[in-house]
Amino acid sequence: MWLSWLNGLLICAGLIVAIGAQNAFVLQQSLRRQHAWLVAGVCALCDWLLVGVGVLGLGILIAQQEMLMEVARWAGAAFLAWQAALAFRRAFIGQALVADGGGIKSWQAALAATLAVTLLNPQVYLETVVLLGAIGAVQPSPLGFFLGAAMASFGWFFGLAAAAGWLAPRLASPRVWRAIDLVIGLILAWVAWRIASGAMLS
Repeated sequence: MWLSWLNGLLICAGLIVAIGAQNAFVLQQSLRRQHAWLVAGVCALCDWLLVGVGVLGLGILIAQQEMLMEVARWAGAAFLAWQAALAFRRAFIGQALVADGGGIKSWQAALAATLAVTLLNPQVYLETVVLLGAIGAVQPSPLGFFLGAAMASFGWFFGLAAAAGWLAPRLASPRVWRAIDLVIGLILAWVAWRIASGAMLS
């Protein structure tokens, strides 16, 4: 169970901890203390539900079909290799996570905006339902993998909300993000190799 949990934690962390609209939005709301916990909770809950659907639902169906598993294997490896390449490129160029805009005052608007940022991105379904679902379904403990992935998501989003004031100047530093993206790239490249070799999908 612990190995499955660690796989879920590392893979999900590698996918989620990257510069993007969702992270910038969570940081923005957290810095302005505008429904920060609501925004973080909705982001984490959406990830939790989507990963659950993948690992405990669609992933099981994929795992039962040899052809689908081969498609998931190579498509997943290619997707993660591409994400790793993007992370290495960001580490080389140097970017930063900056919160822009004036924030959102009403909780209803914050909820709607969070759902839009989270669920209207097609990539989130590929990452959570298909990729994490296929990997998690064939782990020794799919539940352990799911819990590890959920912990990574909850830890990251609530961490952003809780420590926004301390994190903001550090996450605005390209040097810090070079280091973060380098680690992300290494994790994703390692996972891509493990999937391509069949070690993580058997």
